[in-house]
Amino acid sequence: MAKFGLGSDPETAAAVTVLTRAVQLDSESRYQQALVCYQEGIDLLLQILKGTKDDTKKCNLRKKISGYMDRAENIKKYLDQEKEDGKYHKQIKIEENATGFSYESLFQEYLNETVTEVWIEDPYIRQTHQGCGKQQQISGLGEIKESLGNHGVLLELEYSSSLHDREIRFNNGWMIKIGRGLDYFKKPQGRFSLGYCDFDLRPCHETTVDIFHNKHTKKI
Repeated sequence: MAKFGLGSDPETAAAVTVLTRAVQLDSESRYQQALVCYQEGIDLLLQILKGTKDDTKKCNLRKKISGYMDRAENIKKYLDQEKEDGKYHKQIKIEENATGFSYESLFQEYLNETVTEVWIEDPYIRQTHQGCGKQQQISGLGEIKESLGNHGVLLELEYSSSLHDREIRFNNGWMIKIGRGLDYFKKPQGRFSLGYCDFDLRPCHETTVDIFHNKHTKKI
């Protein structure tokens, strides 16, 4: 439990909330998420330290910051070694009708400036059950390709009659497998319903997301 005894101002309260969450995630061995919370909480404490004039409070803050930094560094080393050994595995279970699982929410943590290529394999991306006919989807993918090209992004499309795997791979080593593939969202109630445009608000089908890291990930 993160306790400070440094006052009840909003900044301190925010730091306590984030670091309490970090400690909880840490105790559950959810290290990747815990690391993010530790880093955010440390940043908040550093901001508080900058605005603190009381020497006793400064000393207390420095001790807290040092302790959390040590723990965050140990977690980072552990995760880096897991990635190096190809053992990293994180699983996310999306419950039926759950929200908050947009593509951005799932993938943002693994997309950084080092990513220059993304490979997506989905056997049902052209199936008619996904909302339109095959020719219409092929036409739509062509339109996406042209639009991306206008922004300097090359989209290459390959079709296979024997593809069964569903996975997304980034060339920085991350690989994400979604049980239902990319088609895990439910159809929105209407054009003006919540979730029509904001996928974080759109209910999902039940599925499982498995995330792996392998520094040798490459196009097969």
